[in-house]
Amino acid sequence: MSREQQVLDRIERIRRRKPVIREELITLAHGAGGKATQTLIEAVFLEAFRNPLLAPLDDGALLRLGDARTAFTTDSYVVSPLFFPGGDIGDLAVNGTVNDLAMCGARPVHLSAGFILEEGFPVADLRRITASMAAAAAAADVTIVTGDTKVVQRGKADGCYITTAGVGLLEQPVTLSAARAQPGDAVIVSGPIGEHGAAIMLARDDFGIEAPITSDTAPLHGIVSELLKALPEHVRALRDATRGGVATVLNEVARASEVAVVLQEDQIPVRPEVTGVCELLGLDPLYVACEGRFVTVVDGAHAGPALETLRAHPLGADAAIIGTVTDAPPGLVLLRTAFGGTRVVDVLVGDPLPRIC
Repeated sequence: MSREQQVLDRIERIRRRKPVIREELITLAHGAGGKATQTLIEAVFLEAFRNPLLAPLDDGALLRLGDARTAFTTDSYVVSPLFFPGGDIGDLAVNGTVNDLAMCGARPVHLSAGFILEEGFPVADLRRITASMAAAAAAADVTIVTGDTKVVQRGKADGCYITTAGVGLLEQPVTLSAARAQPGDAVIVSGPIGEHGAAIMLARDDFGIEAPITSDTAPLHGIVSELLKALPEHVRALRDATRGGVATVLNEVARASEVAVVLQEDQIPVRPEVTGVCELLGLDPLYVACEGRFVTVVDGAHAGPALETLRAHPLGADAAIIGTVTDAPPGLVLLRTAFGGTRVVDVLVGDPLPRIC
């Protein structure tokens, strides 16, 4: 057996172990969307709440209410700072929830919004946030129909946290799942990656770096709808690349479908400003969060039409085919580097970018 095969076999054995939380206290890594998050979800939440609707661990749950096929999702937002280039916690909360519904193939309809406010938080900032949410909801053609407000003592929160939930309608006969990828499929990203995470890093002003980077936060249901209308039978999976970035999303696909995903480094769209910031900070853009980009796996024979459809939409002008699905080694994501080498792209470990959404 070759050394390479021994390494791959060892990775596979480790991945198949039953998830166990070894830490006694929650850390920031448990909220990063990577390995620690997966372990927390599977070992605590899934263990406690296990049921067929929750088990897929998709962006939302698919429910049938009477004759209607619906998608339901929920999310919380604790981004720091609250206001950043290209957006704020308000439009981030609306767009993030809309996008989770879109990744289920649903048309978003209604949202809820819950606010946890810290004593002493400026009312002017709250008005700014709610105005941003109202504008984002109008742009996405959704309605915020219910909500809740709580106030905690000074020093017990970080100004404002928002929790949203959303419901949408599945109007097209599509089946989307990370477990549907097949050898020969193409992997497409809807645009340049890493912009939201990079914008948040610079907004914190912890590094003394200046660069013209704005968050890519945007509602994705419109571009997704166009893709599903054009290729209803040939889209296998959709994932928005938020916490953990594109790398973590594709690892979920590889594991769920028991396939390999092979990426071409020189095909992955990253703006030079984001590349520069990531190089300075020792980060890989593949792990940096997006809030207005998604990854789709489509039948390889229809990759061209899928790419044309995405590029015809303003949010997909820079969409690119970044890789393919193969049958081996199952469960892994590989990157063919610009220098001709190959490396394993594993799930995010630790939390290099806490509080980015």
